[in-house]
Amino acid sequence: MVLTNGRPAGGRATRARESGADARSASGSATGAQRDDTVAVVVRQWRAVHPDLDTDPMEVIGRINRCAALLQQAEDAPLRRAGLSRPEFDLLGALRRTGHELTPSELARETFSSGAAVTKRLKQLTERGLVERRGDTRDRRVAHVRLTDVGRDLVDAIMPEQLAYETAVLEVLDPPSQGELSELLAELLGRLEGRMGALRA
Repeated sequence: MVLTNGRPAGGRATRARESGADARSASGSATGAQRDDTVAVVVRQWRAVHPDLDTDPMEVIGRINRCAALLQQAEDAPLRRAGLSRPEFDLLGALRRTGHELTPSELARETFSSGAAVTKRLKQLTERGLVERRGDTRDRRVAHVRLTDVGRDLVDAIMPEQLAYETAVLEVLDPPSQGELSELLAELLGRLEGRMGALRA
């Protein structure tokens, strides 16, 4: 997958899409038309309804979203057993992996959450004895959050289960394919992180 500043490469990309579409319709190639995953079905339905639309982005973004949803559903099983939601575990994980206290604002940035959502989750985690707060000696409006020993032990117990699951899931791809996928996703993520602000404007 090659991106040119995050955008299609003009007429050349358009001609390539048209050529690919012609080839699929002419030969029924298994590279696109014969795929039977959920997104392939959705793409074929949209092509039937709006053959003039370029549905190629759905084949990438749709599959990323679908894979993420399926992976999260399964990954949440260890969390449910521990009585945690995914957003709560993300907060605990941020504190564990950074290795130091964080303010609620910093936790919001680390977990891509709103300040209000972080405040609510911290209250629940504090009541469970998994995190604790201390006030800032210079600014009473600021709190510093850290894991308790119980919270740290819980994160450390859950992480091996999560990683074992992810390893099992990725076994459907051989190591070279995993490496290639990782590189492509890293390239896409890096470019999106640099451009999403402009796209939302």
